[in-house]
Amino acid sequence: MQEYSPVTPIDIEQERKDILNAFKGLLRALKDRSKEDTRLIRKAFDVSLEAHKDMRRKSGEPYIYHPISVARICVEEMGLGATSIVCALLHDTVEDTHITLQDVEDLFGSKVRLIIDGLTKIPEVFDENASIQAENFRKMILTISDDFRVVLIKLADRLHNMRTLGSMRPEKQLKIASETKFLYAPLAHRLGLYSVKSELEDLSMLYCETDIYNEIARKLKNTADVRNRFIRRFMSPIKETLLHEGYIFEIKTRTKSISSIWRKMQFKDIPFEEVFDIFAIRIILETPVELEKPDCWRIYSIVTDYYQPSPERLRDWISTPRANGYESLHTTVMSPNGKWIEVQIRSKRMDEIAEKGLAAHYKYKEINNEDNKFDRWIAEIRDLLDNTEATAMDFVNDFRLNLFNDEIYIFTPKGELRVLPIGSTILDFAYDIHTDIGDKCIGAKVNNRLMPLSYQLINGDQLEIITSPKQKPNEEWLRFVVTARAKQKIKSSLNEERNIIVEDGKEILLRKFKQFNLRSTNHNISFLERYFNLSSTSELYFRIAKGKIDLAILREQEIVDGNIKLTRKDNLKKPNLVENNFEGIDTKHDTILIGDDFKGFEYHLAKCCNPIPGDIVFGFITMNDGIKIHRGNCPNAGDLLSKLAFRCIKATWKQDKLVERIAAIKIIGIDQIGLVNKLTDIISKQNNINMKSISFETTDGVFEGRIKVLVFDTEHLEQLTNKFGEVDGVQRVTRWDTEEESQF
Repeated sequence: MQEYSPVTPIDIEQERKDILNAFKGLLRALKDRSKEDTRLIRKAFDVSLEAHKDMRRKSGEPYIYHPISVARICVEEMGLGATSIVCALLHDTVEDTHITLQDVEDLFGSKVRLIIDGLTKIPEVFDENASIQAENFRKMILTISDDFRVVLIKLADRLHNMRTLGSMRPEKQLKIASETKFLYAPLAHRLGLYSVKSELEDLSMLYCETDIYNEIARKLKNTADVRNRFIRRFMSPIKETLLHEGYIFEIKTRTKSISSIWRKMQFKDIPFEEVFDIFAIRIILETPVELEKPDCWRIYSIVTDYYQPSPERLRDWISTPRANGYESLHTTVMSPNGKWIEVQIRSKRMDEIAEKGLAAHYKYKEINNEDNKFDRWIAEIRDLLDNTEATAMDFVNDFRLNLFNDEIYIFTPKGELRVLPIGSTILDFAYDIHTDIGDKCIGAKVNNRLMPLSYQLINGDQLEIITSPKQKPNEEWLRFVVTARAKQKIKSSLNEERNIIVEDGKEILLRKFKQFNLRSTNHNISFLERYFNLSSTSELYFRIAKGKIDLAILREQEIVDGNIKLTRKDNLKKPNLVENNFEGIDTKHDTILIGDDFKGFEYHLAKCCNPIPGDIVFGFITMNDGIKIHRGNCPNAGDLLSKLAFRCIKATWKQDKLVERIAAIKIIGIDQIGLVNKLTDIISKQNNINMKSISFETTDGVFEGRIKVLVFDTEHLEQLTNKFGEVDGVQRVTRWDTEEESQF
């Protein structure tokens, strides 16, 4: 938000004094500093002041107040040191002034240059371009494994911009506030900066939902005196006992953030007056590290001597800290007036980590001689960054998966604790252990019971992963993993496998060219791409390897000097099948090309009939769930096409990409020994098809089998069903419509 207007002289001398006072306040905030630290900070201030001397913010104040304020947030609210202050003072100079990165390195060294580079936006016009915004975010995160201060300073920058957002245009306010809520608040939470996260969320709500924010703020202000009197009475006996037992402690009251109160009101569908945990009482101990746990539990005992606890509301994040390193003991007790009150018990060290997050972790890392809580998370971020094939938006979406708020605790067979997001499956756990284990995973014993890959884990589960050397990832796995690590590793494996298949297809084509005295030129390869209406050479090779391209057509072509002679028909360009004009849908003239965007509207394959390429299909515009693609012979097609034709739209399959899709088959016949083995042999060995599920039931010698397989299209499916029909005992093979689905 570095917007400014030409300077307007007011009282230049007074402004200089005010700026100098602001800088002195920054120096006072950094209490433990050396003479060298002071010299570097003063040097950075002078460089920034000179570079920004002709700039003002939208509020009208000199621009230099912004870097000073960002630096002060870094010190007071994040606990960062002299290097961070230097970088905060300089963070906009390279982007907005004549200062270059080389100038920064010459004046302050390579470390400061690295951080400033991470804080500098991509030099493009990006205000209205979501993909460029995503590139900026990825560039910032690129430096997280080299120097975490880049992200912390960026959060401080965003926090000050949000605090001063009132001077911006309304549309700009909404844009910046929405972006802050989407990415920066979750990032602050993941780094353990709870106060920063809460303020970012509240400020975002102030501009996105102004009326609701102001109403809750008014009610909090009106009830403040009543809360304070209640807290004094509630804590009086506890405080007296703690003093009597010789504890050194501090008591704080944390009022729930406005955004958190609003989320609670929405989630539980209750008014403000029924939110019982408007505030929490925090007891902070000064105690040695080795006594933290027993002392916290002793204070828990004292609190529950006076007030009855709720067993369901006990949270022990001392024994098992949260993924972002948060440690505290929480209990909810019943007060004398019949209201539940949350009491948080923690040491001074734990409180500093809770307030200052990642920065405090690095401070205590050497003291405690423990692995840093964030090292593993940073390793996961490196994995995401190593995926060079991902787009910027893919990266942002995957990165947000790592900013989960709610976690579950899962145990290995040897009792090692792993922290995963809620909704994680066995596959997520397997990839969390090691990529090779994830790739070879076929299931797991969960609490000694065999469970499938898609089983969703619950808090406290103990897992023993089962692997097979024959197992390999498939597209379906992406549907039931939630962690960014698992998604990235599966995509990487699929790309590697596809590349191997592509190379095989290339070799097959070269042999065919040699057989027909053709040269392996771009001319000949392009002919095949156009002939089969494919989008790329790799797709051509892939289909050749999968047996989906009949290269016998080469025999029919006229060959001149090793090249296929083209006709006018061969030179026709592919039609432009879809135009993204984002206008309303015309059900009479529009056609959905499945695989391409359709005017920005979402569409999905209907579960009731599982259409696959080759099926005659149509789209149906539902009331609440986008557009559903149905087979022309879907059980629901009659009603939809006859009674609701005005909501039906033409659809067809995009033919330039080969994707496996689920098809369901029903087989009926006379039961015979070994029949199931024959059918599975046809699926796996003879046709190399992945099977999703299989079930057989026999009644009075007649069996009915139901099988789900992954096929490319109706031709692929027909080849399989024809082979089933040749098995002795099989009487009928048909498509199976798997389930009913609400359409309206």
